[in-house]
Amino acid sequence: MSLGNSPEDERPFHDESPEPRISVGRALQQARIAAGLTVDEVSSATRVRIAIVHAIEADDFAPCGGDVYARGHLRTLARAVHLDPEPLIAQFDAEHGGRPAPTPAAPLFEAERIRPERRGPNWTAAMVAAIVVVIGFVGFTAFKGGDDGSDAKSQVADGTKPAVSKSAKPRPKKDKPAAPSGEPSDSAIAAAPQDKVTVQVSAPNGRSWISAKDHNGRMLFDGLLKKGESKTFQDTTKINLILGDAGAIQLYVNGKKIEDDFRPGAVERLTYTKGDPEAG
Repeated sequence: MSLGNSPEDERPFHDESPEPRISVGRALQQARIAAGLTVDEVSSATRVRIAIVHAIEADDFAPCGGDVYARGHLRTLARAVHLDPEPLIAQFDAEHGGRPAPTPAAPLFEAERIRPERRGPNWTAAMVAAIVVVIGFVGFTAFKGGDDGSDAKSQVADGTKPAVSKSAKPRPKKDKPAAPSGEPSDSAIAAAPQDKVTVQVSAPNGRSWISAKDHNGRMLFDGLLKKGESKTFQDTTKINLILGDAGAIQLYVNGKKIEDDFRPGAVERLTYTKGDPEAG
């Protein structure tokens, strides 16, 4: 009977632990280098700022402004360097607490729909009522005039002079000017003052979430712009915009159309001043 180690004990030990998985930012960086692209070239192709590209490749997603924007940047950068974005986004969600449950768009604006809309006086209904009153008065006067004529004929037959009655003339009602609309028209945008920056955002091709702030960081609008709707913003210095789906948005800055070819689904951060159109 041998007291030594068994042959199984003398076998070398092999560490079968899996190799650490490469990070999301490192995977994008390696794919970019393999594609022969620089950070500047990727930034120009995707419209993602150079600083944000560097931060993402270093696995720093704070400059993205939130997980929603980080996922959008990851999808855009992955396509630019010929990577499948879905595994990267899945890894990002696993490392950052998972993707939040989608929030229906309707409840976000429930308060806005419930809020009673202030309406001015219904001048059309008032005018129709006034016309009906005038027509009734004229008809009544004509009817009374017919009766007076028959009375006059009887008076002439009797040898007496008929009394002349004067019918009151209705006074024409003056139309009151229509209440001014709260949102400036396209002509007003074109004639915007030179000492201000005027930005009109419209969604002719679909809906998009947008955010607009003035130069002090005060929120001018933060919500969903539905298809066919438009919003106009003015400030003395600059307007900061975030477009959730830039491909669905059409911009007019200081009365001039912005011809940038925004990609559908791309998130864009833009700044416009009095000297634009020129994206910041």
